[in-house]
Amino acid sequence: MTAIKPEIKETIKERYKTAFTAEGSLLMVLAIFVGLLSGLGAVGFISLIRLLKGGFWWNWGDYTGYIAGDITSILIPLLPALGGLMLGPISTIFPKEAKGHGVPEVMEAVVLKGGVLKIRTVFIRAIASAICIGSGGSAGREGPIAQIGSAIGSFAGQIFRMSANNVRTLLGCGAAGGIAATFNAPIAGSLFALEIILGDWNVATFSPVIISSVIATTISRHLLGNEPAFSVPLYQLVNPVEIVFYIILGLMAGLAALLFIHVLDFSEEFFEEKVTIHPWLKPAVGGLILGSIGLVFPQIFGNGYTSMGDALMGRMAFGLMLTLIFLKILATSLTLGSGGSGGVFAPSLYIGAMLGGAFGSIVHTLFPTITATKGAYALVGMGATVAAAAHAPLTNILILFELTGDYHIILPIMVSCIMSHLVIRGLSPHSIYSIRLHKRGITIEAGREVNVLQSIKVRDAMTSDVEVIQEDMPFREITRHFTQSKYSNFPIINREGELTGILSFQDVRQHVFEAELENLVVAKDIATTRVTSVTPSDSLKDALNKLAYRSVEQLPVVDSRDPKKLVGILTRRDIITAYNKAIFRYETTH
Repeated sequence: MTAIKPEIKETIKERYKTAFTAEGSLLMVLAIFVGLLSGLGAVGFISLIRLLKGGFWWNWGDYTGYIAGDITSILIPLLPALGGLMLGPISTIFPKEAKGHGVPEVMEAVVLKGGVLKIRTVFIRAIASAICIGSGGSAGREGPIAQIGSAIGSFAGQIFRMSANNVRTLLGCGAAGGIAATFNAPIAGSLFALEIILGDWNVATFSPVIISSVIATTISRHLLGNEPAFSVPLYQLVNPVEIVFYIILGLMAGLAALLFIHVLDFSEEFFEEKVTIHPWLKPAVGGLILGSIGLVFPQIFGNGYTSMGDALMGRMAFGLMLTLIFLKILATSLTLGSGGSGGVFAPSLYIGAMLGGAFGSIVHTLFPTITATKGAYALVGMGATVAAAAHAPLTNILILFELTGDYHIILPIMVSCIMSHLVIRGLSPHSIYSIRLHKRGITIEAGREVNVLQSIKVRDAMTSDVEVIQEDMPFREITRHFTQSKYSNFPIINREGELTGILSFQDVRQHVFEAELENLVVAKDIATTRVTSVTPSDSLKDALNKLAYRSVEQLPVVDSRDPKKLVGILTRRDIITAYNKAIFRYETTH
């Protein structure tokens, strides 16, 4: 048996010391507490949605479209519009807490804010999303519950003045608890937090997240019952050849997820930039359009669990399922793009269920003896579409298993999820959760290092005291200047103080042995006139990319409005120093 290396032993000892420090023990206690509160929060949020749904739809009892003989049913489009009207002021005043689907804000807090979320998020998000979904808005409850649980976990860490790492861990505990309680799926809740929210599989993070997820699920099962989120018949792989169809379904799910991501992104930009009415009215406009569509296709209202159940049981026709793929994409994009509040997880499941059901109808009709029923394909389509949209195949393989409690379909789910994930990663580097963050300059998927540099501006790291060389400086003075300075590159300026070039050591070295040039050549004759520069508002990530591309050690910083006006210099050392300070601040604050 191979002996354990001394350095590995020391690492193990340090892990145990960390686990049993006062803060480590407190972390485990708080994980239990956060699991309890996030489980109760999930149950309370689900109950609030049911209450408000009953208030909005009391006359009909459920989400419904036009009812023949009931003249009052033509008023149905006004219900989501009314919900949007109520939601408008909330999402405008508290956009971070109320608007959109919540998970991007949690991811941003993890990466850039040391896991800090405001406790008011719990109440604002619960009310806003319950109004939106209860009135018929096409959105899910999972994203809001993840944000609610995350805020609970973050607040617990802040109260006890935990380190930033532990605050982030408790935030993940809350997200895991919320998702686990919603789906009655403790493993899936844990993986959601670890794979999507935290991006951290460290053992020190894994343990408290699992504990919170289990506690929250226990609370949910006690109060809501111990039933899978969806009831499905027994499915299995009928014939090995059928794997080919599931691979094709995975490819199609990746494309459907891509369409959903970009239509939702377009809708958010359209309502934000092109719709010029008062922000308070935008959710009402989105709700009115949604309600008009729902008058004919009421299946698009709410989170769509009933319709998904029908698809899984094989009770929906091919034409309807095919139509609902695109209508659900449109409906959710209208709801969230106009300023509504709710998650994208359930709509992604819905789109996948309809896609899989429609595809399954075709293959089962053509090859009835070697394929399962269309309900099996609906189930696999759910997992594959969410895996692609969220860029999280592992989480969604296990979510589908826990949602259904059926192990027989696990092989098709695995192959479809992986194929859809490969498609989406090849076509879109950003998930449905990270694409809007990317457009705000936060690239979550590139890792923490990129995000730290992305969050720091050049103005915060540059040096304003710049050594410059006049463009008419003779060559002999240039060589003397280089030998006396610590820099290897110098901005060249004219008599008006305008930046006209860059002079590097390499430029000078080419002529240093040509003695006859000492009095004939001046700086501008040998300087590089194509200047690569940055502005104070650029990020250090962009600056570092330019340094790497030009293979230089420093960049001139110019005024944003006047590229000839030199305001500072940024060196590679400045970037490293700023990065180290930021990392230290993230690890020790909050």
